[in-house]
Amino acid sequence: MNSHLRYKGYEVAPVAQRLPNGLFAANLTIEKTASNHEQAYSFDALDYFFDEEHALAYAFRWGRMWIDNHQ
Repeated sequence: MNSHLRYKGYEVAPVAQRLPNGLFAANLTIEKTASNHEQAYSFDALDYFFDEEHALAYAFRWGRMWIDNHQ
């Protein structure tokens, strides 16, 4: 399950990647959308979860904190 959300001029795309052991890795891509020079950042395996929705929520929360600290 993938979802793209906007937050303070960034596109935040959390992804829950199912692993062979049944866990979900919380992955994230953050892309600046407000400027002519688009810049993207990718973060893999921020943490691991038993539930896909928890992985997505964690990645989005982590992304919001990253954006707040880099503005």
